[in-house]
Amino acid sequence: MYSFVELKKLAKKEINSKEIKVAILGNCSTQFITTGVLGYAKTKGLNIKVFEADYNAIDNILLDRTSDIYNFSPKYVILWLDVNKIYDEFLDLPTEEKKNFANSYIKKIESYWDLISNNLNSRIIQPNFTEINDRVLGNYSCKIENTFIYQLRKLNYFLEEKMSEKNYIYPLDLLSIQIQMGNDNFFDPTLYFNSKMPFSINAVPYVSKNITDILLALEGKTKKCVILDLDNTLWGGTIGDLGIGGIEIGELKRGMAFSHFQRWIKQLKEAGIILAVCSKNYEDVAKEPFEKAEEMVLKLSDISVFVANWENKASNIKFIQEVLNIGMDSLVFIDDNPYERDLVKKMLPAIEVPNLPEDAALYLDFIQKGNYFEVSSYTKDGALRTQLYKEEFERKNFEKQYESIDDYLKSLNMEATVTPFKKEQYARIAQLTQRSNQFNLTTIRYNEKDIEQIANSDEYLTLAYSLKDSFGSYGLISVMIIKKLTNEKVYIETWLMSCRVLKRGMEEFIINYMVKYLKAKGFKFIESKYIKTEKNNMVKDIFKNFGFVEVQVDEKETKYELVIDNYTDKETYIGEDNE
Repeated sequence: MYSFVELKKLAKKEINSKEIKVAILGNCSTQFITTGVLGYAKTKGLNIKVFEADYNAIDNILLDRTSDIYNFSPKYVILWLDVNKIYDEFLDLPTEEKKNFANSYIKKIESYWDLISNNLNSRIIQPNFTEINDRVLGNYSCKIENTFIYQLRKLNYFLEEKMSEKNYIYPLDLLSIQIQMGNDNFFDPTLYFNSKMPFSINAVPYVSKNITDILLALEGKTKKCVILDLDNTLWGGTIGDLGIGGIEIGELKRGMAFSHFQRWIKQLKEAGIILAVCSKNYEDVAKEPFEKAEEMVLKLSDISVFVANWENKASNIKFIQEVLNIGMDSLVFIDDNPYERDLVKKMLPAIEVPNLPEDAALYLDFIQKGNYFEVSSYTKDGALRTQLYKEEFERKNFEKQYESIDDYLKSLNMEATVTPFKKEQYARIAQLTQRSNQFNLTTIRYNEKDIEQIANSDEYLTLAYSLKDSFGSYGLISVMIIKKLTNEKVYIETWLMSCRVLKRGMEEFIINYMVKYLKAKGFKFIESKYIKTEKNNMVKDIFKNFGFVEVQVDEKETKYELVIDNYTDKETYIGEDNE
């Protein structure tokens, strides 16, 4: 972890990347938070520009439409409401009013959210409340309605409940950082009373890391897959030497530590993180615990790609990445062996490789504290991703049977379904816009509220593409957001597609369908744009390849136009499945 002094130096560093505007509004002193976030963000390649509001001026700034924050127009707002300040407000209340404190304060917070959302259209990062040891009645305080500790815990519950209803609010779990560090390390009373600093200097790096993690997720830089070693990582001992009866799992020796680690990994899978295995072993031996050990929490059905052989792990990980067709920086590799970790770090530097502690009992705590899997959205169908990638692995093996790619594509019996955005798709569509980086022409990020507004707006046309074949359904794999400019002209504001369906003819189907759809609605011209990013070079010429004409080119973006009557359908082996 960086020190505050190191972050202070890093905050002054210049980096060449897109500027992201962040406003910090607080009822406390926020200059240390600003410095820490500026510095830590730069270690992750984020170029943050911060608007820091005056101390305890939230109401004045948000209510005054001429205030500087409206000219600044932040993409994100961190709304910092310090527990020490609200403690003062609680203590000032008459005794009979204290029992209603949580109810009234959550309404105040919601009013801030409404002002920010309606007037700035910013996404909000909202810290929860750390605890104050105000046990005025000792342990008994927990059950007395007009004590602060009772109201504070009630307020945190209300906060979680209300945040879950607002898809433009993103939580910062400050309380977990306090628990992790211990309050004596997290809070410095002298610093607070002298400068109204809400936590200690030592806590600044931890808080800054968590804010940066959230911003990275919001900007689409998320981890999508964890690649797992087996021996001494998922169980104790070496399966090839000890056999299934000798490895440590479940109640045997250190086995409980490995079982708990597996249980947490299984939660990742259920939340949509892809699980893969990379082991130096014979495949049948490596699979035996998954198939026969009752104590194993993870099963073969949880693993999307299983690679066990005697090749070097960097090469095997490269193979896994190619099968999954996701970026190297989307992978986390977990292995107990320092040699293997060092090899992968050097050969594949974009991959996240945690330095596991030697003691397996510490694995889970170490990985949890690293917060490698921050997300900015959640959908209940995330667990289906394992099956989707299993099917993709089967497709790749099936492909080897055919002499030509055309014969293979014909054999898949592919069918696509196209609909306007549906309410039940909003969360998944928002997630796609936040996670898709390679096949994404403009890389605009939307939340569920944005998608809902677009879907219900007369200014937009929306197309959601799903695909299925002989092996199963890919689900929702492509999204188009098309803005009406005039009665004759539209603009493709967003076109993204899952890389899982590349080279299937889906791009051709998407454009063919879109042109036919727009022509039927009376449009004659289509405008589009490619905005260059670090990751979307693969689609830089896609509009040109479909007959769009370049009308403006510069270093960062290219604008195109298509005359609909001049378009000729492209060949594809995908049929339309009319629902």
